[in-house]
Amino acid sequence: MGVQRGRKANGMAQQNGEGDPVTLFEVVKQGKSAMQSVVDDWIESYKQDRDLALLDLINFFIQCSGCKGTVRIEMFRNMQNAEIIRKMTEEFDEDSGDYPLTISGPLWKKFRYNFSEFICVLIRQCQYSIIYDEYMMDTVISLLTGLSDSQVRAFRHTSTLAAMKLMTALVNVALNLSINQDNTQRQYEAERNKMVGKRANEKLELLLQRRKELQENQDEIENMMNSIFKGIFVHRYRDAIAEIRAICIEEIGVWMKMYSDAFLNDSYLKYVGWTLHDRQGEVRLKCLKALQNLYTNRELFPKLELFTNRFKDRIVSMTLDKEYDVAVEAIRLVTLILQGSEDALSNEDCENVYHLVYSAHRPVAVAAGEFLHRKLFSRHDPQAEEALAKRRGRSSPNGNLIRMLVLFFLESELHEHAAYLVDSLWESSQELLKDWECMTELLLEEPVQGEEVLTDRQESALIELTVCTIRQAAEAHPPVGRGTGKRVLTAKERKTQIDDKNKLTEHFIMALPMLLSKYQTDAEKVANLLQIPQYFDLDVYSAGRMEKHLDALLKQIKFVVEKHTDTEVLEACSKTYSILCSEEYTIMNRVDISRSQLIDDLADRFNHSVEELLQAGEEADDDDIYNVLSTLKKLTAFHNAHDLTKWDLFGNCYRLLRTGIEQGSMPEQIAVQALQCSHYSILWQLVKITEGAPSKDDLLALRRVVKSFLAMCQQCLSNVNTPVKEQAFMLLCDLLMIFSHQLTTGSREGLQPLVFNPDSSLQNELLNFILDHVFIDQDDENQSIEGDEEDEANKIEALHKRRNLLAAFSKLIIYDIVDMPAAADIFKHYMKYYNDYGDIIKETLSKTRQTDKILCAKTLILSLQQLFNELIQDQGPNLDRTSSHVSGIKELARRFALTFGLDQIKTREAVATLHKDGIEFAFKYQNPKGPEYPPPNLAFLEVLCEFSSKLLRQDKKTVHSYLEKFMTEQMMERREDIWLPLISYRNSLLTGGDEDRMSITSGSSSSKAGSIRSKKGRPAMHKKRIEVSSHGLFCVWCHGSAEESVESSWMMRSDTLQTPGALQTPQLTSTVLRENPRQAAEHLPEQNSEPATLHPQMQMSWLGQQKMEEVNRKERTAMNYMKARSGGVRQTVRGLMEDDAEPIFEDVMMSSRGQLEDMSEEFEDTMVIDLPPSRNRRERAELRPDFFDSAAMIEDDVLSVSYLKRKHVLVIQDKMN
Repeated sequence: MGVQRGRKANGMAQQNGEGDPVTLFEVVKQGKSAMQSVVDDWIESYKQDRDLALLDLINFFIQCSGCKGTVRIEMFRNMQNAEIIRKMTEEFDEDSGDYPLTISGPLWKKFRYNFSEFICVLIRQCQYSIIYDEYMMDTVISLLTGLSDSQVRAFRHTSTLAAMKLMTALVNVALNLSINQDNTQRQYEAERNKMVGKRANEKLELLLQRRKELQENQDEIENMMNSIFKGIFVHRYRDAIAEIRAICIEEIGVWMKMYSDAFLNDSYLKYVGWTLHDRQGEVRLKCLKALQNLYTNRELFPKLELFTNRFKDRIVSMTLDKEYDVAVEAIRLVTLILQGSEDALSNEDCENVYHLVYSAHRPVAVAAGEFLHRKLFSRHDPQAEEALAKRRGRSSPNGNLIRMLVLFFLESELHEHAAYLVDSLWESSQELLKDWECMTELLLEEPVQGEEVLTDRQESALIELTVCTIRQAAEAHPPVGRGTGKRVLTAKERKTQIDDKNKLTEHFIMALPMLLSKYQTDAEKVANLLQIPQYFDLDVYSAGRMEKHLDALLKQIKFVVEKHTDTEVLEACSKTYSILCSEEYTIMNRVDISRSQLIDDLADRFNHSVEELLQAGEEADDDDIYNVLSTLKKLTAFHNAHDLTKWDLFGNCYRLLRTGIEQGSMPEQIAVQALQCSHYSILWQLVKITEGAPSKDDLLALRRVVKSFLAMCQQCLSNVNTPVKEQAFMLLCDLLMIFSHQLTTGSREGLQPLVFNPDSSLQNELLNFILDHVFIDQDDENQSIEGDEEDEANKIEALHKRRNLLAAFSKLIIYDIVDMPAAADIFKHYMKYYNDYGDIIKETLSKTRQTDKILCAKTLILSLQQLFNELIQDQGPNLDRTSSHVSGIKELARRFALTFGLDQIKTREAVATLHKDGIEFAFKYQNPKGPEYPPPNLAFLEVLCEFSSKLLRQDKKTVHSYLEKFMTEQMMERREDIWLPLISYRNSLLTGGDEDRMSITSGSSSSKAGSIRSKKGRPAMHKKRIEVSSHGLFCVWCHGSAEESVESSWMMRSDTLQTPGALQTPQLTSTVLRENPRQAAEHLPEQNSEPATLHPQMQMSWLGQQKMEEVNRKERTAMNYMKARSGGVRQTVRGLMEDDAEPIFEDVMMSSRGQLEDMSEEFEDTMVIDLPPSRNRRERAELRPDFFDSAAMIEDDVLSVSYLKRKHVLVIQDKMN
């Protein structure tokens, strides 16, 4: 083998002429040779020269750690292990933190396996001689012990794995020695007990000699194991690295199972028990799996009794572990403990596991289902139970178990999750859950002697569980909320599914009519039972000649429709008819006749009752109202799933609605049902038109119907009854969505006459409805619902309804059916109603930005302007900028800024437009006291500061130039507190440094530098201030000659002396941008205002226009700029360093830092920043620092970059002084 070839005199391995691997590391890594032959070759080389062979083995461990260094023969002979390790640490020049045990990929995964196998095979092949030579093992154990205490993680990790595998191999050797000792002792005893004449003294001597030799070897092995355990395991099982701790726990579990007599005691079990509290899930997982291997063996239970009593509570609590894999294994371990001893777990312990069958995480629920099956639903004596069932006349012995299942379901008080319970038990209790004959017997037959009668509540629960088992068997996938989706079934699972479906169909085709007959008056039971036919294989009706059972089923359904008015029951009947009427089955004609007869009867009664109700007018009694309402509810339920247009239900429904509006006396339930039925009628008419070749008359007829119904719904929005208004609103939103411009897509241009676009008045009404019924306070909500007290269920239901209303309107905005500026009234409530509607508003904002980035940005700033105007109206023009209301607007602006993401190139134009609109709003009105007082809306600039960090550096200059157009000379000189919003905003635009340059270069560079920039702190900020002043951009802060220079430069700009007038704003709806009446009355804009409103088509070119103006302005003011810089640069620097300027910079920096702290608030276009894995520094300090920690390297780089920047700033300061 290669370990013997091509060796240099100094002990270093080399490649042979053919390039084959010759080092142990390469041979093991590639794994092309059998490990047995590799080890045999090494043993042969050891016998020839043990120093060189051990040198190969030492270099093998060094290279497996990823170290490029090599131990030479002179180092091995003349240096101690500690010196060798120190030398290798110095030569550990690996740039990355990866090493063979942590590198991903199939090659290195195989290497880990080969590495462990090599050590095990090495000990196995050396167990009869070499390991007892007091040289090889001493050298290896000494080396591994030193490496395991290294500061280098790679050395520590690799040596610990090697040592633990070495220990496992030695345990196996010790076990074999123990077995051989026992055998030798038995042979010796047998020989000694023979008669003196037959006793062989020579054999006794040999046996005594062998026993002594085995005992000496056993002592040697024990010394080696003690050295490894005390020198390595005891220290590394609490290492700072989780992978190392996991290795130790995994291997000690192997030792205790392999050699339980020596290791399965409290002295070793305590390490596993203590590590159950480890902070890393992977280590806790190894603990549980190690214990599972022990508890699987029933013979070991007596040795585990003390451990069970001591750590049982911890194991039970781990069933609720935050790591799902750990929780699953904890439940399985508890199940093993239950199997070993029924008394080991208390009732409280069991109850902690029971409720996990309702967990949304399926592996946890299935494991809990296995525990529940073992505890409650497993038959202890099947033969006796079957005999008892036969004596009682029952076909199945599972009756008592099904009763127990029903009781468990009822006592768990989670009755809406029967599907979860069935799914949890499906893998462990299929025989019980598929015993539909037994379930039907319990429901239909009278209880025999010794059986209790099922209560009404128990019958309802049993029917619900039965339906869930039928669904699980027919669909063969978990219920909604369990699992990521439908997986592809295997051939065996598919066959099982088909067999189960045939079995349940054959049984319930006969049983279902009887069940419906018995429970036909109970709405809840009937609604559940009517779900069963959707899981039938309907071909069985015709193939098995069971049409009479079909007729019985249809007869019962018809009877249920006549008896019930409950919506859930009627919808279940409608759905059942729809399934049975499928054209692919031969029974369709029979079912269609039954359905037509039923609808004919209902339609006749409805038309007759409507005429009577309309003729009675205000004198109509309760019977008239009931007759109309009951038949209308039934027809509406059927119209949902069936085309009933030939019965012309729309006409009478429209008459009812029109009468209700004209007279105002129509009961709300009739109005709601009439709206819904009319809606279904329109949709079925649209289906006919889209599937066929409609004429122009057909299109115009449907258009008239839709137009009249939309007008009717719009009128219903002002109804006094809230349910009617909500129904009308939802139908309006749905129809506007259906009959929008998207109706003509997909080669359907002929449907253009059916397209409806809502006018401004309808958009206003829809928006007002949302503001009045969705964004309401808790007190208003309580008043809007009848009753003084609401329980939690009613509150949740009311919130769900309001969320549906908001979602319906948001869809209209997203699909450009309602003008986007209307969304401003929704966006402004983002913070206040974040818990209730935050996800809906967030998604609306994300989708609208995808549609039109610029218009979305204008809508965002519009929402902030609305809030600002409302605040002005409440508090007057003198705002307290420290109040919670102002802080709330700023916080909302900060959240909006985060939604623009990190790619500033993509959002460049949108952000610039946002700043433009904000500046225009801030300077919209002049102060009536005179130009020396700030404009009333100037404080809005403080809100606008939150978006400055989203501007590119060159765009900041452009926006600053645009701001200067609105500023007078007096404004630039003011320093009072009342002018601080302007100062702060200008400051945020003029501040630009390295982080801006990074974002200008590319979107990715800004994200890469995010973590570094956040650590720069003050030095970077001071650098920005010096750079700004060196370019003369902050001359407004200077005094003396600097002020004169600035004044002269501003005098040259005639275009900046005029204050802009009122700017055109987007068309507003409802409460959009409500102006302060005091401002509107007192401050009229100047007629000669300079900045003109941009044409909508020119919005994208605004930055370009500003840049052209900037070039012209620079040419006009070049001489003044140079004069100002030469005369006032020193005073400018001193002015920037004054204390009163510091808070302004602090505000700007706080707003920019916030984007990293609230990265979770970003919606689209947001990059996920991958940080290095966090480590517990305090615990690492106990071990000494890890020199190859990638996080430590990053910190050093950051510190060096920060130092260089501070040094650069000092150089600039020296030059300027």
